[in-house]
Amino acid sequence: MIERFPGRPEISDEVAEGFDRINREIIQLFAMVGEGLAGSTHALLAGDREAARILVDSDELIDELYREVEELAQRQLAQRTTGPEELRYLVVVLRMLPELERSGDLAEHVARRALRGLGVELSPRARGLVEQMGEIACEMWRKTADAFADLSLGVHDHVEALDDELDELHVLLTAEIASGSMALPVAIEAALVARFYERLGDHAVNLAKRILVLAGRTAGTGWG
Repeated sequence: MIERFPGRPEISDEVAEGFDRINREIIQLFAMVGEGLAGSTHALLAGDREAARILVDSDELIDELYREVEELAQRQLAQRTTGPEELRYLVVVLRMLPELERSGDLAEHVARRALRGLGVELSPRARGLVEQMGEIACEMWRKTADAFADLSLGVHDHVEALDDELDELHVLLTAEIASGSMALPVAIEAALVARFYERLGDHAVNLAKRILVLAGRTAGTGWG
């Protein structure tokens, strides 16, 4: 774990441990969402309903961890010894948390479609496009998670480029759905899955922007 506040040697061990715990648990949230996304995509395409059921049930663990980190951050905000840099950091973290929680929900939504056996009912072209969307979304999440852990400056542009690719695939999948190659109920569910992946990409982009702020690239006081 990198040092988040190198210019603040006066931070107490207790406060430092609180921030370290927040960092560790946010990294864990990133990992859980990424694993859920990859697993849901696999379950959907493989028709693995048992794996899908496990993934649906595991979303509650993400929600619990989200609430725990939120409480930790709010507790740190209330500390009188919390300085300006730590306050800014906590504000950004609290803005990141809903993005992570919502992304966990979206991965769970994909798993629910896998649980219903949607993957085997998709047209071959739709399956291929869903597979590509899943691969790109997973790559975006991996890179964003690594950037948070390292406070890397270089991830945002790459994630933006991947999001453009994801948007293009969303358009292609929408066209395939509109072609009438699938039964109407399947087409409706496929359109929802396409939207879930597109939104997951948007959340990754938003998180990458927050990480730029944490890494100090944003000028002045633009912490939002």
